[in-house]
Amino acid sequence: MVTKCRLSKLTLMNKQQLVAFETKWRPQINQYLDEHLVACSDQPTLTAAMRYSVLAGGKRLRPLLTLAILDVFGIMVTPANLRASVAVELMHTYSLIHDDLPAMDNDQLRRGEPTNHVKFGEDVAILAGDALQPLTFEWIADSGLSATIVADQTLALARATGPQGMVAGQIADVLGAGQHLALPALQQLHREKTGALIHYAVQAGLIQAQVRSDVQAPLLRYADAYGLAFQIYDDILDVTSTPAQLGKATHKDANEHKNTYPGLLGLAGAQTALRQAVTAAQVALEQASAASHQNMDLLAAFLTYFTD
Repeated sequence: MVTKCRLSKLTLMNKQQLVAFETKWRPQINQYLDEHLVACSDQPTLTAAMRYSVLAGGKRLRPLLTLAILDVFGIMVTPANLRASVAVELMHTYSLIHDDLPAMDNDQLRRGEPTNHVKFGEDVAILAGDALQPLTFEWIADSGLSATIVADQTLALARATGPQGMVAGQIADVLGAGQHLALPALQQLHREKTGALIHYAVQAGLIQAQVRSDVQAPLLRYADAYGLAFQIYDDILDVTSTPAQLGKATHKDANEHKNTYPGLLGLAGAQTALRQAVTAAQVALEQASAASHQNMDLLAAFLTYFTD
């Protein structure tokens, strides 16, 4: 039976390591995004809308995961690595802009500020998201990494975000509203909608570091367990937090009859599922460490996100 012990141990051992890593890299990620979106379009309104959502804040979890993989395997982060790693944040922001639209979740607040369509209008918000998606691939393609790495990373991102990844999860979420999904269907939905881009973020680091396939496999299992934990945790926060704490509306999922882990399993059941996902991620890291003889403490530190 999974207990809280592993989560408590994670907090004591790894929280400071994660804070140090974020303190080093998050400002660099934010600065890179700011500087390289100044002239991303010759249309001032489009530029402003793109910058508004990208620079609105956020954990920068996905690029941080990519950079953490490079750190674990001793890869010095060059400007090319940084560009190709930060690009995922553009794709993530595109997904948030479109997810917030009236035709989707119709959210009014994101990261404590009005959502893009509230600020700029629905038409401009759609176009801002449309522009960020291909810009993601542009940053990878012109990063300066080798042609093989660029091709592999581009393919991985296309698969993660397309009709068998993030978009598939989004349509399952839209069509599933008001219906009762069984647990396997709910897990599949979130593997695609939320987990696919987290899977990609880890995979991008593995591609850039040219990690052997036998080491990649457990680390991708870690990514998948992390993505599941991330969604369960987000669902829990939706029912236990205030809008001021989250920077967005809460209790919307229940009000709109969407499928969530607390809704399906109850709050206690969702918390148990979270602990199980964290344990699965830890086991995968142990397997990756045994296969690679590398220290995985930094990646374990990312699991302390779920102890806050």
